[in-house]
Amino acid sequence: MNHYSVPIIASQDLDKSEAFYRRLGFDVLHDYGHYRILSDRRGWHLHLNYVPDWPKTVEDNPFGLYLYVENVDEIAAQVSDLIIEKRTPCLKPWGVYEFAVSDPSGLLVRIGRIIPQDEE
Repeated sequence: MNHYSVPIIASQDLDKSEAFYRRLGFDVLHDYGHYRILSDRRGWHLHLNYVPDWPKTVEDNPFGLYLYVENVDEIAAQVSDLIIEKRTPCLKPWGVYEFAVSDPSGLLVRIGRIIPQDEE
């Protein structure tokens, strides 16, 4: 079995969080009421955990999530109204074609793909 990690994401509102992640291509695999397991069935997995009153404000959420994918533009089109930095996705100086959005609990979600130097 290959190693992989799965983030457990705190959510004040599981329905809003689920709807947000569905726009990124996730589906619910299991729903335990206060805890949901999501997957895009291509390698991405995440768990949503109901945590009322955390963070106190979405601006206080210090965490982030990076999703690597080949079809950055396709996913960006699905969430274009949520993209934080205008004129993205774009190639960043660190060699990643990416954009960023924020989930309903303020978690920063970056979506991108590494661009090999010979493709720049």
